[in-house]
Amino acid sequence: MSKKRKREMAAWLFILPDFAGVVVFYLIPFADVVRRSFIKAAGNGFAGLGNYKQVVTNEAFKLAVFNTLRFVLVCLPLLLGLSLGIASLLQKQKAGREIFKSAYLAPLAIPAASIVLLWQLLFDSHGMINGILSFFHINTMGKDWMNTNAAFGVLVFSYIWKNLGYDVVLWMAGLSGISKNIYEAAAVDGAGEWKCFIYITLPNIRQAAFTIVIISFLNSFKVFREAYLVAGSYPHESIYLMQHIFNNWFSSLSVDKMAAGSVLLCIVVTVFVLFLQHSWEE
Repeated sequence: MSKKRKREMAAWLFILPDFAGVVVFYLIPFADVVRRSFIKAAGNGFAGLGNYKQVVTNEAFKLAVFNTLRFVLVCLPLLLGLSLGIASLLQKQKAGREIFKSAYLAPLAIPAASIVLLWQLLFDSHGMINGILSFFHINTMGKDWMNTNAAFGVLVFSYIWKNLGYDVVLWMAGLSGISKNIYEAAAVDGAGEWKCFIYITLPNIRQAAFTIVIISFLNSFKVFREAYLVAGSYPHESIYLMQHIFNNWFSSLSVDKMAAGSVLLCIVVTVFVLFLQHSWEE
């Protein structure tokens, strides 16, 4: 056996355990989910596209899709813009940079249950927000903020606060790969900071941006934990997300609808990722 062949065999042997884990714990279970999406929950008869029709015509599913889409469209631009701006400022600031990075990463170390407790202290009908407003003679009449339209804003703030530091560090990693000589040459030619940012910074962090956008998009689905812990399975309709309806279908053992909904969600996420990948490659 040649040396090249031996190296290829060694490479496959290293990859095999991880690949086997992906197949056993991800691909095979997902294949079973796809199979179940075409089977009736009662009787195990073939349902065709019936389960998918039930899902797309379900009013709760439509509400969850709308809220999830609105949440992503609001949060992603805010998070990406804020984190890139802060990262650009920190990249120029040498003194105390590590302290700031640690401070921004601190929210990641805080458990979701602790965040929920803070929400309850602030936004409960007897919480601090109402107490502060009452101090300034603003009567909110014991308003429970998490059961109003304000709950969506709280959820958006929580997501950005939780993920801002992580994105800042990722942006800084991308920015650190840009040679300072390029900026110095541009400054000699009379380019200002804004032009340097548009024509030098953005093109050179294109690859890093793809990874950060995908990670931020996937992290937006994890905000369900906070919403569920603070408001339960049926929160205010403004924060009723996709994860809520999947959790409720799981509780009621609606395996057929849950499987069909999961396949639809997987298709949407896959199309979104492929679209971004195609856009980045152009």
